[in-house]
Amino acid sequence: MINVYVLYSEKVGRYYVGMAENLEIRVGEHNAGKVKSTKGYLPWVLVHHESFESRVIAREREKYLKSAAGRRWRKKHIRPRSSTG
Repeated sequence: MINVYVLYSEKVGRYYVGMAENLEIRVGEHNAGKVKSTKGYLPWVLVHHESFESRVIAREREKYLKSAAGRRWRKKHIRPRSSTG
């Protein structure tokens, strides 16, 4: 399974969209500062994820979530959750 995920940085109120086979490991990499594009905004909270059988379909969904229409969808459907509660 390929996961498309949305992370939220409480530090700056920023979202990050990505995809990975092992979601737990990938989120850990983000929070360990191992991902160049996200290390300046630690910590990250997983606020949404979807699983797909195909990498091609997962990539299409990831691209959508990064588009203007996808940002509107995220704003409507995903609410940031605090890592403390």
